[in-house]
Amino acid sequence: MDAATAIFVVVIIVFSSIIHEVMHGTMADLLGDKTARYAGRLTLNPIPHIDLFGSILLPLTLVLTGSPIFFGYAKPVPYNPYNLRPGRFSEAFVAGAGPLSNLVLALIGGFVIRSNVFAGANDVIFLIVVVNTMLFLFNLIPIPPLDGSKVFESILPRGIGVSYARLRRSLDSNPLFGMLLVVVLILFLGNIWANIVYGIASGIAGI
Repeated sequence: MDAATAIFVVVIIVFSSIIHEVMHGTMADLLGDKTARYAGRLTLNPIPHIDLFGSILLPLTLVLTGSPIFFGYAKPVPYNPYNLRPGRFSEAFVAGAGPLSNLVLALIGGFVIRSNVFAGANDVIFLIVVVNTMLFLFNLIPIPPLDGSKVFESILPRGIGVSYARLRRSLDSNPLFGMLLVVVLILFLGNIWANIVYGIASGIAGI
């Protein structure tokens, strides 16, 4: 991957991650928690969201080294689960809103490619589809601190869910450990992971 393409991929990751975080805050806001609103994080202005390591250095390093995965993150949008409207799935809705936004971005990119409106830019648009497909799948892995852990907890039977919740809170207190587990898992899968991502992205784009 040449330098220009690498930089473009990082830009896609940055803005896709920002939208991801804004949607967390927006869902929390809809469910009664105004923490993100009061913190000024319900905005697409990148300045409050960009994390130097997670938004720029990490994805740039992964892309330039030819890693089978490339992802990044923005600063987490704050929310208070105790302010959410009571319900078993409230926190899962907040968690799931982020990955869902990435899926929607991938589907929009796929629709544009299929419609052939910007035929000359299909390769560029496909990068948007790939990045957002990867962010969608990556964040749904049910290992804390990823969003999938909260979604997974909400759909488990209550007894198992309580035990899993204790594990999740323990790993949430040490997020680097959880992230290391996820990265090792994906690197171990290597080409299998890449093939899954590109296979789904190609299906979305119809190519």
